[in-house]
Amino acid sequence: MDDYGRDGAMGGRVAVRSGGAAVGAAHRALSWRVLPPSPEAAVLVLHGGKEYGAAPPPVLNLPGLRMVPFARAVQRGAGAAGGRSLAVGTVHYRCRGWNGDRADAARDAEAALSELAERLGPVPTVLIGHSMGGRAALRAAAHPCVRGVVALAPWCPQDEPTAHLAGRSVLMLHGDRDKVTPPGDTDLFALRARDDGARVAGYRVLGGGHTLMRRAGDWHRAAAGLALALLDLGPLPEEVGAALVLPGQDPGGLHLPLPGRR
Repeated sequence: MDDYGRDGAMGGRVAVRSGGAAVGAAHRALSWRVLPPSPEAAVLVLHGGKEYGAAPPPVLNLPGLRMVPFARAVQRGAGAAGGRSLAVGTVHYRCRGWNGDRADAARDAEAALSELAERLGPVPTVLIGHSMGGRAALRAAAHPCVRGVVALAPWCPQDEPTAHLAGRSVLMLHGDRDKVTPPGDTDLFALRARDDGARVAGYRVLGGGHTLMRRAGDWHRAAAGLALALLDLGPLPEEVGAALVLPGQDPGGLHLPLPGRR
C-alpha cells in the first residue's frame, strides 16, 4: 500500500504505465535509469500503490516520484565506490493495486526480473521497495538473480509467505510513526522469514512516517548504502552483519536505530 489508501475500482484496461507511456498489451515491466555496457550487478526500485485498483498508475505518479531520490542515491553511492559497473532500473506496474490473489505488483516485479536476466544474464540484484513495492519485492525475491531486498515501510500482511526467502538477505526499515503499514506486522514477518532461513535485519526510523518524508535524507542514504553493501559494493554496517546471522525466532537486530547524518 501507499498513501493512496484503499480503492475498490477493479475495472478498466491498462493503457499507461507509471511514467506515463502507453503500454497496453505490450507492457514492459522494467525501464533503466543507468545501463552500462556490461553491468555486473543491478538494483531495481519498486514504488508503492493501493490495496485494490486495476486502473494504471497516473501520469503524475507520486509514489513513483518518491522513489527517484532512492535510485539517485544508489547511483551516487555506486559512483563513489568504483569497482563493478552497476545497472539501476525501475519496475513499472500495469495496475495501481495489489488486487488480492492476483498480486499484480508482484507479477510485474517478477516480469521485470525476467527482463533483467534476459538482457544482462544472471547478475546479482537487490530490490528496494516501498510499501506495496516492498511487498512485491519480498514476494519476487525467489528469483535466482535476487541477492537481497531492502524493504521500506513494507506492507506485510500476517499471511504473507516467507519460505521462499531462505538464503536471501532481507533488510527492513520502518518508521515508528507509520499509520498506514503497521511496524508490528513487519516485525512478525521478519521473525517468520528468519525462522524460514532468511538472513534478516531491521531498522526503526525514529520519527519516520509512511511517506518517507520525515528524515528523507536518512532513508535515502540508508537504503542505498544497504543495497550496495549486499552487492559487495560498500561496507555492511557492523550491527546489520551481527543481526543477519541470528537464527530462527530470535528477535534481536530488528529494531536497530537508524542513525542520522552526522
